[in-house]
Amino acid sequence: MISFIFSPVQIAPVVEVPLFCDLIKAGFPSPADDYSDSSLDFNEYLIKNRASTFIVRVQGDSMIGAGIDTGDLLVVDRSIRPETGRIVIAVVDGEFTVKRLHRELGRWCLLPENPDYPVIEIGDETDFQVWGVVTHAIHSFL
Repeated sequence: MISFIFSPVQIAPVVEVPLFCDLIKAGFPSPADDYSDSSLDFNEYLIKNRASTFIVRVQGDSMIGAGIDTGDLLVVDRSIRPETGRIVIAVVDGEFTVKRLHRELGRWCLLPENPDYPVIEIGDETDFQVWGVVTHAIHSFL
């Protein structure tokens, strides 16, 4: 199940956050300002096409293997072409879902990223529509 925060994305004023030039390994990173390379604007990073981007909040664990879990926010872009292998927001027989789009033997299906959930086969009688492609998942560790 997906709950929608369904309004066009509103761009907030730029808040610059330091972007460190070195990749962080599993060791102890140095928080020294000397390593700051530039800044990162989250609006620019997360939203490539403002007019076609929306946010959804996830409920459920069918995509846990892709790092998507209950409470996560997904950034979805309707301007990106849905292709096999991409994670999409779709409507199947009136129900919204987030799954990985896949084409096998000429037929479309939606793959969960959790073995406890079944593959959703898209048949000729299935009412099916892709609403957009997931570009980012925002997951809190708190």
